[in-house]
Amino acid sequence: MSRPYGYHQPNAPNSPTTDSESDIELNLEELDPVTATDRRDFGTGGDSWGRHAGRQIPLQSLRIGRRRENVRRKKDYEDSSGAEDAEGLLHGDTDLRYGGSFDTPKDDDPLLLPDGPAGHKSRSKTRGKHFPPSQRSPSLGSNPLIRDGASRQQPTSSRDVEASRNITIGQYPPPRFPPNAVSNAKYTAWSFLPRTLYNEFSFFFNLYFLLVALSQIIPSLRIGYLSTYVAPLAFVLIITLGKEALDDVGRRKRDAEANKEEYTILRLRDKSAIGSSKGSQKRKRISRTKQYSRLDAIKEEEEEVGGSELSLASGIDVDEIKIKSRDLKVGDVVRLGKNQRVPADLVILKSYSADFATTSASSSSTLSNMEGSAPLMEAVDEPPIADTPAVEADSKQSTSADHANPSADGDGVGETFIRTDQLDGETDWKLRLASPLTQALDPRDFTRLRVVAGRPDKKVNEFMGTVEYTPLRKKPPDIAEVSDNNIISSPLTIDNTAWANTVLASNATVLAVVVYTGAQTRQALSTSQSRSKAGLLEYEINNLTKILCALTLTLSIVLVAIRGIEGRPEQEWYVAVTRFLILFSTIVPISLRVNLDMGKTVYARFIQRDEGIPGTVVRTSTIPEELGRIEYLLSDKTGTLTQNEMDLRKIHVGTVSYASEAMDEVRSYVRQVFSSNVSLDVKQSASLVTPSSTHQLASSGVSTTRSRREIGSRVRDLVMALALCHNVTPSTESVEGQSITTYQASSPDEIAIVRWAESVGLRLLHRDRHTITLQSVDTSRVVVRVKILEVFPFTSTGKRMGIILQFFQGEESALSTADSPDEIWFYQKGADTVMGSIVAANDWLDEETANMAREGLRTLVVGRKRLSTQQYEDFASLYRQASMSLQSRDSSMAQVVKDHLEHNLELLGVTGVEDKLQRDVKPSLELLRNAGIKIWMLTGDKVETARCVAVSAKLVSRTQYIHTITQLSTRPGSSAAVDALSILRSKPDSTALLIDGDSISHFLNHHQHDFISLAVQLPAVIACRCSPTQKADIAYLIRNFTQKRVACIGDGGNDVSMIQAADVGVGIVGKEGRQASLAADFSITSFHHLTKLLVWHGRNSYKRSAKLAQFVIHRGLIISVCQTFYSIATELQPHALYRDWLLVGYATVYTMAPVFSLVLDKDVDEGLANLYPELYKELTTGKSLSYRTFFVWVAVSIYQGGIIQGCSQILVDRDSPRMVSVSFTVLLINELIMVAFEIVTWHWIMYVSILGTAMIYVGSIPFLGGYFDLEFMWGWAFAWRVAAISALSLIPPYSIKILRRTLKPPNYRKVQGL
Repeated sequence: MSRPYGYHQPNAPNSPTTDSESDIELNLEELDPVTATDRRDFGTGGDSWGRHAGRQIPLQSLRIGRRRENVRRKKDYEDSSGAEDAEGLLHGDTDLRYGGSFDTPKDDDPLLLPDGPAGHKSRSKTRGKHFPPSQRSPSLGSNPLIRDGASRQQPTSSRDVEASRNITIGQYPPPRFPPNAVSNAKYTAWSFLPRTLYNEFSFFFNLYFLLVALSQIIPSLRIGYLSTYVAPLAFVLIITLGKEALDDVGRRKRDAEANKEEYTILRLRDKSAIGSSKGSQKRKRISRTKQYSRLDAIKEEEEEVGGSELSLASGIDVDEIKIKSRDLKVGDVVRLGKNQRVPADLVILKSYSADFATTSASSSSTLSNMEGSAPLMEAVDEPPIADTPAVEADSKQSTSADHANPSADGDGVGETFIRTDQLDGETDWKLRLASPLTQALDPRDFTRLRVVAGRPDKKVNEFMGTVEYTPLRKKPPDIAEVSDNNIISSPLTIDNTAWANTVLASNATVLAVVVYTGAQTRQALSTSQSRSKAGLLEYEINNLTKILCALTLTLSIVLVAIRGIEGRPEQEWYVAVTRFLILFSTIVPISLRVNLDMGKTVYARFIQRDEGIPGTVVRTSTIPEELGRIEYLLSDKTGTLTQNEMDLRKIHVGTVSYASEAMDEVRSYVRQVFSSNVSLDVKQSASLVTPSSTHQLASSGVSTTRSRREIGSRVRDLVMALALCHNVTPSTESVEGQSITTYQASSPDEIAIVRWAESVGLRLLHRDRHTITLQSVDTSRVVVRVKILEVFPFTSTGKRMGIILQFFQGEESALSTADSPDEIWFYQKGADTVMGSIVAANDWLDEETANMAREGLRTLVVGRKRLSTQQYEDFASLYRQASMSLQSRDSSMAQVVKDHLEHNLELLGVTGVEDKLQRDVKPSLELLRNAGIKIWMLTGDKVETARCVAVSAKLVSRTQYIHTITQLSTRPGSSAAVDALSILRSKPDSTALLIDGDSISHFLNHHQHDFISLAVQLPAVIACRCSPTQKADIAYLIRNFTQKRVACIGDGGNDVSMIQAADVGVGIVGKEGRQASLAADFSITSFHHLTKLLVWHGRNSYKRSAKLAQFVIHRGLIISVCQTFYSIATELQPHALYRDWLLVGYATVYTMAPVFSLVLDKDVDEGLANLYPELYKELTTGKSLSYRTFFVWVAVSIYQGGIIQGCSQILVDRDSPRMVSVSFTVLLINELIMVAFEIVTWHWIMYVSILGTAMIYVGSIPFLGGYFDLEFMWGWAFAWRVAAISALSLIPPYSIKILRRTLKPPNYRKVQGL
C-alpha cells in the first residue's frame, strides 16, 4: 500500500534505502504521479563527453580562457551591427542563452543576466561558436539530459528534448513563450470581418439579398433606386456585426479585468551588474585609446573571479514587486498566500507558514552547509524518516498556537495543500511539496537554479522535470549524487507543481517559479476554442426562406411562361425572369434579420434587468431563444450543485443514532470522560486518557443505568476514534487580531469529521508526522497524546484509511509509554462496502448504512483493534519485508495489512456526512425534470461522492434504480460492456446510470452508438471521474446524435470546454474564479437562477421570436401577392406596384414598430410558467414555428393579398395613383389590425406603436403626392372603399382563429382558465 509523504513509520525499524516508497512520495493513487522509475530515467542518464571534459580541462583555465577569447573577439566584432546576433540565432544560441544551458561566464557567478541590454548583447555574441561541444565547460549548469539535448538533439526520455524548456530563474525568457493572458474573445482585429461576414452569408437569405442588391448594378435589371436595395442589406449587416463586435469587446473587457489581478513576484537582481556594465564601458574607452592587451583581460578576469564567495552570495538583491497577472513570464518567482488563485503553471520552490516566515531566512542555508543531504540528490531513494538527522528537530515542531507552524518538515521539504476543483472537479485537496533541493535554499540562491520542464501538455495529473543547482563551493567527493561538474539535480513530479486556476488552501506562503503561461497552461490546453453560435431558430428560418425563394422562382417562371418565352423584342426571357425575381424579393423580407437581431437585444436586456436573478450577464446575445429549446442539461457537481462544504449530520453507534439536537447528548458523554477527570487547578497537570481508561472513567462515580453507561462508552470511543483516525493537520492564523485554528487535509470529509469532534468537546490541538495531541474544549487541557506508528492512506481502490497509534499515559507533564507498552491500537474507517467484511459480525450495519445512503449522506464505518507489542512487531517485520520487494510492492504491503490487521475489528459506529447543496437545488432540479429536460451530472469527483449528491439533490428519485458501471473490464473478448447495456435496456424509464470516466471511454471507443442511443433515453445519468475533455466530448456526442439542444452549466475552469461545446453554455460565478462565467454564453450567480432563465426568459424569448418571424414573413409575402396580382393585371409586365421609398417605408416606418412590439407579448405570467413547467416542454416540439404554422401564414397572406389587390383593381382604375393609394392604405390597416389580433397580453408600448404608426402614416400622406392621388384620398369614395376591402381581408381569418381557439384551446389558455 502506498504511503504518503509525511506519515511514514517514524518509530519502526529501518526501511532499506532503496525503497522507492520513501517519505518523499505522495499517495500515488490519489495524485497519480509518475513512477519512480520514470523519474530516475528522466533525471539521470546522460552522456560521457561532459564528464570527460570536466576531467581534462581545468575549469578555471577554461573559464578565463573563454573570457580572454571573448574580449579578444569583442573588438573585432563590435562594429558588425548585430551580425553575430543573427549568426547566434542560426546556431540556436537564443535557446541556450535564455534556457540557460551554457550561459554562465564564471562558475561561481549567479545564474542571471545583468540588468540592461548591454549584458545580453555582450554574452550572446561570442557564445557557443568558439567552442565545439567537446570543449565546452560542463560546469555551466546543464545536467546530462540537457547537454545531450543541446548538443546532439537526442531524446533521453519519452518526451522530445527539443520540446523541453530550460528555465534559469532570474533571466528573461525567450519570446517564444506566450503571454500569461486569459482570452475568451472569439475574434481578432484581422479575423473579425472575414469570420463575421462568412457567418452572415452562410445563411441563405443574406446571400439572396446580396445577389439582389448586386443585380441592381446591371442597368437592364435595375428597378427603382439602387439605394433601396443596398441600404437595407447594409443596415442588417451593420446591426449584426455591431452586436458581435459589442459582445466580443465585452469579453475582452472582462478578460482584461481578470488579467489585471496583481501578484507579488521576487525580483532577483545582481548588484555586480552595475559594476560589470561599468567595466564594459571602461574596456571600450581603453580600446579607443590603445590596444586592449591580453594581460589587461587576465587582470580584469582575476579581479572579478577573486572575490569572496560570501560576497557573491550576498550580491543578489531580492525585492518584492507587484505585477499584473498578464505580465507574468516564464522564470518569474511568484509569492502566493492562502486562498490565492494560481495565475500560471508553477513549480513550487519553497513553502513555509506565515508564522514561520520571519525565521525562514535565518534558519535556511545553502546546500553546502546542509548535513545528510542525500535526499536532495535522489528524492526517490531518501532514507526513512527515523534515520534522518532532522527527525528530532521535526518532532519538536508544533502546529499548535504556542509553537511555530512551518509548512516544511524538519528535513526541509515544504508542504502545502491546493484545491483543484476548478481544474479537475475533484473536491479532495491535493498535497504539494517543494523539492528538498530548493526548500533548503535562501531565495537569493534561486538565481543558481535551473528548472527543466517537458513540453506543454493537457494531462493535469502528469509532469516530469528536473531542478538543478550550481553551488558556491565544490562538494566533498564522498557525495555521490554531485556530478563531476559540481551540478546537483533533483527530479520534479506532479507533486511539485501547482497548475493555473488551482487555489492555495494552506495557511502558508509559497514561492514558485512560472514554467508555463497563457495558452500553454494545463487549463488552456484542456479548453476548446470559442466558436460562433447560431440558434436553431436561425436555421429553421433559413429553411423557410429557401421555400419562399423557390416559390418566388416558380412564380416568376410561370408568369414569364404565360406571357410567352419570346417576351418583348427588347427583353430576353431570362432578363424578365430575373426582374420578376427582384420584384418579388420582398417575399423573403430582409427586415426579418433586423427585427430578430433587435429582438435578441431586448431579450438580453430583460434578462440582465431581472431583479429575481441579480448578477446575470448575457455574454452571447445572439442565442437567447435557445434557452427555450433545451432538452438536455449537463451539469457539473462541485460548486454548481453543491457548495463543497461538508457537515457531519448523523452518527450511529449500534443501538442509538444521533442527529441535530441529539448531538447535545453526545457532548455530555464526551464531557464526562474528557472534562470530569481534569482538576480546575491550573498548576496541576491533566491526566491523559486512553481507550482503556475511558471505560474506567465512564463507570466510576456515575449513577446511571448500565445500558446508558454502555451507550456513553460507545459514543466516547467513536468520538475519540474520529478525532484520531485521519490525516488532518491544524494550523493557526490571525484574523482581525484573533487567533483562529483552521484544518488542512486532502479530503473535506475528514475536515468535517474533525470539526464535528471539536463541536462535541474534543479538539485536535496538534498534529505532526509523529504525534497527535487532543485537547478538551471545555477545560483547554491536553487529554490525549499519541505516537503515530503507521498510517495507511485512503486510496480509490482500497476505499479505507487506517492508522496505528501508541497512547501516552499518566500526567501530561511526565509523558510515558513504558507504563503500558501494550496500549497500541489500530483504527480504521472506510466505505461500508469494504468495511462490512473487516469488522466483527453484527446485525445492524447494512441496514443503517442503507438508511443513511437514502438520505444522501456519505457513510463511513469506523472500527478499531487492540494490538499487543508482539503482534505489532510481527506485523512491522513483515510489512518492512513487503516494502522491500521490487515487484508488486503495493499489493504485497496491502496483503500484509489485510492478514494481520483487517479482520475482526470492533465496530464503533457509522457516520453520515452531508455535502451541502446550493440554495434551492432540489426544487430547481424537480422543476427542470417536469419541464421535460433530462439532466446529466458530469463530475471529476469520486463514485461514492457522486452517488450521494445525486440522491440528496433528488437528481435520482426514490423509485429509480441506480445502475453502476465502474472499472469496466476491457479485456479482449469480455462481454461486460454488452451485459451492462442489456441491463439498462430492460428498464430504461426507471433506471439511472452511474458510470466512471474509464468506462465511458471504453463505451465511446467500442460501443458508441449502442451506448449513446440508450443513455439519452435514461431519466438521469451520473458520470464521475470525468476529465474536462470527456465532458466536452459527451456534450458534442449528445448534440450530434439527438439533434436536440444541449445546455451545459458549471463554475470551474474544468467546465470551460463543456460550456463551449454546448448549444447554450451557462457559467456560475464561483468562489475561486470566474473562468466558467467568462467563457459562457450566460453568467449567473446561483444554480437556482437557471430555472427562471430557462422556464421564463427562455420560453418567452422563443415564443416571441417565433411569432415575430412569422409575422415579418407574412408582411413580406402579402405585398408580394399584391405585386403578383398587379403584374397579371398589367399583361405580365415586370413593373413595380409600390416603387422606391414607398416600398422601403412599408417595411420600416409604417409597420416596423407595431410588428416589433410583439417582443413584449407574453401568454402567461411568471407564476403560471413555474407552476406548470409542462408549458416549457411543449416548446421542444417546435410547434411555435413549424412547417404547418408557416403554410398557414402563407395561406392567410395569399388570401389577404388577393382580396386587397383584387378588390382595389376592381373598385378603382386598374393602373392609376388612385388604385395605389387605396391598395397601400388597406395594406397598412390590415397589418396594424393583424398585429392587434396576435397580441395576448397588452403593453402600453403596443398601444403607442400601433396608434403612433397610424398617425405617422396620415401625417406623411401630403408628402406622397408622387405615388398617391391626394385629392381622391380626402373624399368619402376613398374611405368606403378602404373600409370595405379591409373588412373582407380581416374578418374571415379572425373568425377562423376564434373558432379554432374555442374548439381546441392552446395550453396557455387552459392554465389561465380562459
